[in-house]
Amino acid sequence: MGSVRGWLTLGVAVLALAAASAPLNDELSKAVTVAYATQGAVPYSWGGGHGALPGPSRGTCRGYHGAVRPCPAEKTRGLDCSGFTRWVYRQAFGDDVLGRGNTDDHIRRLRRVEVPQAGDLVFYGTDNKTHHVGVYVGGGKMINAFATGTRIRMDDVTVLKDLVGYYHYPA
Repeated sequence: MGSVRGWLTLGVAVLALAAASAPLNDELSKAVTVAYATQGAVPYSWGGGHGALPGPSRGTCRGYHGAVRPCPAEKTRGLDCSGFTRWVYRQAFGDDVLGRGNTDDHIRRLRRVEVPQAGDLVFYGTDNKTHHVGVYVGGGKMINAFATGTRIRMDDVTVLKDLVGYYHYPA
């Protein structure tokens, strides 16, 4: 699955199987299925996934503060963390429900929950400024686009120490 088309085909096939076996309107289950299907297949790219339509795109070096130098984003077709969750939710909900923007823009479109369900989003930072988001998959785990030099991967929700909370769509 080296090509974008290859992993997209896999993701669509997995999503179709999940939709056929999941209860009607089970978007959060679909979000988890899409997130699992993209693990390891898509590289992290700062600013990736923020085009007019959700999905992997070339990133940007504007605002990049990563450790990998020089910035590889403009040469990398991939997703950053908010681009990843935007794309997953587009696949699951059938519409670009999170829209363009970053984690701060996305969190405003969601409702905070105390007890997360698999498929909810988990945000990091502070209540006033977030910097990371992933798709909660249960068991204290999330799938996320973590950092330059990585691919979509699963991490413990404790991988970062500044957990803001879990958020649910619709608000």
